Amino acid sequence: MKLEAILQDPSAVYDNPKDVLNDSNLTHDQKKEVLDQWEYDALELQVATAENMPGPEQDYLADILAAKKKLNGD
Repeated sequence: MKLEAILQDPSAVYDNPKDVLNDSNLTHDQKKEVLDQWEYDALELQVATAENMPGPEQDYLADILAAKKKLNGD
């Protein structure tokens, strides 16, 4: 799958942020870009939820941050 398509909606491509780390088709920088986009999407979802606009039940923000930390070797 092309990176542009993944960046449109990472959660449509991956079941969990950890799956990004295991995708051998992506470079380190591409994985970071995907996780950054997913984090942005998750933060936007939190804002929408706070404004009483329901979204998906699953909140992946903690998983995204953990995956980013692992990617950076922390």
